[in-house]
Formats: sequence, structure tokens, C-alpha cells
Amino acid sequence: MGAEPATEVPEAAAQAVLVPSEQLPEDAPTIRGHDFNDGCDLDALLSSMLRTGLQATALGQAINEVNRMIRWRLADEPLAAGEAEQHPERADPAFRAACRAKIFLGYTSNLVSAGVREHIRYLVQHRMVDVIVTTAGGVEEDYIKCMAPTYVGDFQLKGADLRRRGLNRIGNMLVPNSNYCKFEDWVIPIFDQMLREQQEQGVHWTPSRMIARLGREINHPDSIYYWAWKNDIPVFCPALTDGSLGDMLFFHTYKNPGLILDIVQDIRLINDHAMKAAPRKTGAIILGGGVPKHHICNANLMKNGADFAVFVNTAQEFDGSDSGARPDEAVSWGKIRADAQPVKVCGDASILFPLIISQTFASKNWEPKPAPEEQQRQQEQQANGH
Repeated sequence: MGAEPATEVPEAAAQAVLVPSEQLPEDAPTIRGHDFNDGCDLDALLSSMLRTGLQATALGQAINEVNRMIRWRLADEPLAAGEAEQHPERADPAFRAACRAKIFLGYTSNLVSAGVREHIRYLVQHRMVDVIVTTAGGVEEDYIKCMAPTYVGDFQLKGADLRRRGLNRIGNMLVPNSNYCKFEDWVIPIFDQMLREQQEQGVHWTPSRMIARLGREINHPDSIYYWAWKNDIPVFCPALTDGSLGDMLFFHTYKNPGLILDIVQDIRLINDHAMKAAPRKTGAIILGGGVPKHHICNANLMKNGADFAVFVNTAQEFDGSDSGARPDEAVSWGKIRADAQPVKVCGDASILFPLIISQTFASKNWEPKPAPEEQQRQQEQQANGH
């Protein structure tokens, strides 16, 4: 006869599988998604993201971090020892209550080609951000859309066929080549005028000054850079020649040579925006990677790191690229403060950024800034000791 069947779980197996759990704190958040039995409400749905898990939780954390940066006021901080003597205006409760974080916004060109352009324009129109960094395409596509539309296409469209038809593909979007011809007809005469001003008036052109000038010239309420010019929000683009604008500048060197753009003055200016932000804290919202991501982070290195940061991109860190680097890597360089609470959301900004805006800048969390004239009056009063 065989041995009696075992009736007890082997002790070694039981110990391996049934490891006792440490008791979590009573207030530890639990995972629970939105219950659609309670209705289909955007605010309720997005408020549940924090407890949904995976990238939904990262999205909820990003919303919280953006709200922290837009709610922050100097009044939240204690007056440092000796600060009132060195900077008397900082002891003024009204000054402290009005002093906000300086927000740097960075984004790649594909987002301006996409409908995220309208979301960015909303922020700039209402002076919700203070400094912008983008790529060449992120500049030119805004102006071009004021002249002719971009169309919905498909990722699977054949490149050779599109080339024959004069259609340029950006992901699943199509830009007729004729759009760039219209852009050339518009921008070359402006370059001619800028060159005359350089030669006759000694105007010192930089990429940021050129973007502001083109924003003034486009004079279109759909344009990001029209509103940036109108609201005096600087736009930096250290790679301005890497796109259609570069092509136009190249053509201009044959037609009417001599126009000069100084990138050194711009690096001084953006770094000064970070270094001289005090007593304001700084926040960074960066959509995508590449030049905009690093340029904003590196400027904030000059003040020992941004105080708030949100990254939204699909890049991975395994190849060592800055585009995919998590915020903690920026902490190691001093580009984000060690005591900050930065967030990276891994996902498509064309989906995520409008959701973030809906719960931050476009919500009751945003307190409108005084009109520029009122802001100027307040600053003059403070300077005069009133």
C-alpha cells in the first residue's frame, strides 16, 4: 500500500507563500477607480485618477503639482532673518500675497502642429505662464496655421505617395507644401525689414526678439506668439534655424544677405529669468523632450533648481537621453531642487495636457493676475514705499 496522502501544506511552501504583511497606515490611499454609476463628470473622473493606479496616478500627481505651483504665494513662506532689512518690500503683506511662482513652459513642435496649440495659446493669452521654450517647428507652425490649416491624416499613409502629392506628414496630420510657400511669401519681406532696422538703427536681433516681431506682424488672435508679444512673455528657441524658419533664413542669405541673430544674448536672458526670479519660486511644465526640456532645466540650474516640475513625455531613460530622464536625474544636476516633489507622466501630451489644464489653469484653482496696467501701478507704489 502507498503512503498516506499528506493533509498539511508543507511548512516551507506555506512560509514562502504566506509571508505576513506589514500593517499599512490607516490613512494610506487605496486603489479605487471612478464609478460611472455616479455619473459621467469630468471633474469627478479626474479627481479619481490619483487613486486609480498606473499612469492615472501619475496624472493625478501632475495635476496636484501644477496646482501647487499656481497656488503658491510668497505669503506661504516665513520671512527669513534679515530679509525685511535687505528687501523692505518683502515685508509688505500685500506684496507677499501677490508674489507668485514664475512658470516656465516648454513643448515640442508636434504639439503646435496638433491641437495642443490652442491649449498653449489659452495659457499665453491669459498670462498663465511667464517664460516659453520651444523648437523651430513649435514657432513656425503657429504662424503657418494662421495662413492655412493642417489636416487630419493617418500614420499609415505612404510617404512616396504623399511626396508626389506635395503633402507633408507629421504623425497622423498632413500639412500641404503650399502652406510653406505662403509662409515664405509672408516672412521674407519681414526679414528684409528686420535687416534694414539692423543696418540703419542698430537693432540687435535675437531668436526671442524675432519671434516677438513675427508675433506682432501675424496679428492674429489664434496665434500663440501674437499673445506672447502682446503680453510680453519671452519665447526662447535656441534651435530656431532647425525647421522651415531656418530654410527661410537660408534662402534670405541669397536674396538679401546680412541678417544676424545672436543666441548668446538669449542664453543670458533666459538664465537671468531663473537666477533673478527670487523671491519668486520657479515651476517647470515640460511637454516632450529634447531642447525645450533641457533648456528650461539648465536655466533653473543657475538658481540651484526649479521648485516645482512636471514632465509629460513618452521617452524612456534606458538610453541615457535627457528626453527620457526622470526628474530625479535633474535633481542630481541641481536642475530641480532636492526638496521638490517633481512628477513625470509617461504618455501622450496631446491627451494628457488638456486634462491637466482642465483641473488647474482652467479651474477655480487659477486666480487671474491683475491687468498689466494695474500690475505696473502696484510695482511703482511698492518702489515708492506706498
